[in-house]
Amino acid sequence: MKKIVILISGRGSNMQALLSAGLPCQITAVISNRADAQGLETARQHGIATRAIPHCDYTDRASFDMALAAAIDSYQPDFVVLAGFMRILTEQFVNRYHGRLINIHPSLLPAYAGMHTHERALQDGVKIHGCTVHFVTPDLDLGPVIIQAAVPVLYNDTAQMLSERVLKQEHIIYPQAIRWLCEGKVMLNAEKKSVFNGAEIASPALIAPHME
Repeated sequence: MKKIVILISGRGSNMQALLSAGLPCQITAVISNRADAQGLETARQHGIATRAIPHCDYTDRASFDMALAAAIDSYQPDFVVLAGFMRILTEQFVNRYHGRLINIHPSLLPAYAGMHTHERALQDGVKIHGCTVHFVTPDLDLGPVIIQAAVPVLYNDTAQMLSERVLKQEHIIYPQAIRWLCEGKVMLNAEKKSVFNGAEIASPALIAPHME
């Protein structure tokens, strides 16, 4: 059975979705860069080991990433899953977990990488918005896509309303992506592309690839 470490910074709603999904893996630890992250208590209630490694205790990003990597490696995970982990990771850290570091982002990447995705989508007047699960690469939010889900943008939407609609889809596609990874159905190939059952991922569906 595959082993997973989840990284969070706050309440961990996507972490909760993963914990509730009955995934074919062992979630060995939840680690946060904030000791007061609400999600740590949720993990403890599920009997999962937790660690807090406050980034403010370190003088620079590289030293924090080294401490974080040491904590992660102590659990020997197959995959490291970012679930609302609000830190930009160094290239050295990302390369350490090449093909094993996964993130979910609240936009249809490559559109709206970075922060404030919902506000930017509303400002631009787009009609379709959504979320993306992707492999993490040194290029922020630009790693190969595993799965995406789209939602309509309604005429009276606020950023909060749109965020809530997108979050519901995040809670669907993130467990699906991790399930595929644990089952060996999705991987990052030598050309740094996501492949699904041996084929490059492609689908016309609003949730793509089609969920089984």
